[in-house]
Formats: sequence, C-alpha cells, structure tokens
Amino acid sequence: MTKQDTALTLAPRLAEKIRDMLIAGRLKPGQRLSEASLSSDLDVSRNSLREAFRLLTTEGLLRHEPNRGVFVSTPSMASIIDIYRVRRLIECRALEQAYPQHPAVARMRASVEKALECREASDWVGVGSANMAFHAAIVDLADSARLSAFYGQIAAELRLSFGLLEDPEFLHAPYVDMNAAILAQLEEGKTSEAAAALESYLSRSERTVLAAFSRLGH
Repeated sequence: MTKQDTALTLAPRLAEKIRDMLIAGRLKPGQRLSEASLSSDLDVSRNSLREAFRLLTTEGLLRHEPNRGVFVSTPSMASIIDIYRVRRLIECRALEQAYPQHPAVARMRASVEKALECREASDWVGVGSANMAFHAAIVDLADSARLSAFYGQIAAELRLSFGLLEDPEFLHAPYVDMNAAILAQLEEGKTSEAAAALESYLSRSERTVLAAFSRLGH
C-alpha cells in the first residue's frame, strides 16, 4: 500500500476524531489548526491529516485559506437556523417513536447525571458536552447508523455555534433540568409528550443562540 493509499484509508477515522474534538468544544470557531501539532497529538502523518482536513472542509466544518492554512469554520445565522430545522426533524421523530427500554436510554440517563455533576462544579463546558451526548443518544433511538453518522456532523456545527457565545452558563444551565424531564417522560412511556417537550425546548434553544449570535454582530 502506498503512502497515498494509507492516507486515504486513515482519513475518515481521523476526520471522525477531529469532529469529536469539535463536539467536545476543544476546537473553537476561527481557530487556525497546526498540522505539526495535530499530527503529533494524533500520531499520524501530515499526508493523512491533510486528507482528513479535505474531508472536513467538504463538510463545511473547516475552511482552507491559501497561504494561511486551515481554520475551524465560523457558523452563519442561516446555518444555525438550518441546523435546528434538521434537529427537529430527526430528534423529535426519534423520541416520538422510541422504545422506553432502548439501550440508548441508559446513555441519555448517564448524560443527565454527568450534566448534574458538572453543574454542581460550575463546569459549564462540561455541561455542554453532556448535553451534546444526551441529544446524540436521542438520535440513536432511531436505530439508524446513517442518521447517527449524519448527526455527528450536525452536532459539530452546533457546538461551533455555541463556541461563539461568551456565556456558556446562560446557554446551557436551563436545559439540564429540561433534559431530565424529557428523560423521565420517555422512561414512563410518554413518548408523544417527550417529543412535544423537546420541540418546545429546541425552539427556545434556537432563539437563545440566535439572539446571542446577533448581539455579537456576525
């Protein structure tokens, strides 16, 4: 296998690792990515890393600027609106049709518990990460590998929009108890009520993000 073949084989896995870093909030909008640093941290060749960058640029998560390098993308207001539209279509439907004993429910519960721990410690970035895990678990209720993979990209774009805001407590604090309430409804078999609560929740979250985003002058 040639070096180019190896790079092409590794690229999707590397892209997934970088996507996970975006979802975890470890990479920020507008941040310049260092090939040397990332290739060392991930223990991969620069050729493989460049191919992963190319994949993520195609997804819109990164952007390449000639003679300057590769940067983390900065979401637009239009992209945020579209992200929430997609979230309603996927998450609310998955919750409405969910089986209360589905294995993903345990991951939802673990995410709620983690968010409560982080809230107690005033770790609002941690609360945000737990919230992302909660919503990824909701998507997993649909038992669709394609939907879950697609949601990974959506989640990365969403976390980038969160990264533009200066007050993570204001952004994440209200949703810890809302997540717990939605989980309780699901566990009681009240899937329609849980889906309706989630739709209202997402509308509130969207308004909060867009209002804060507009105040930044983007």
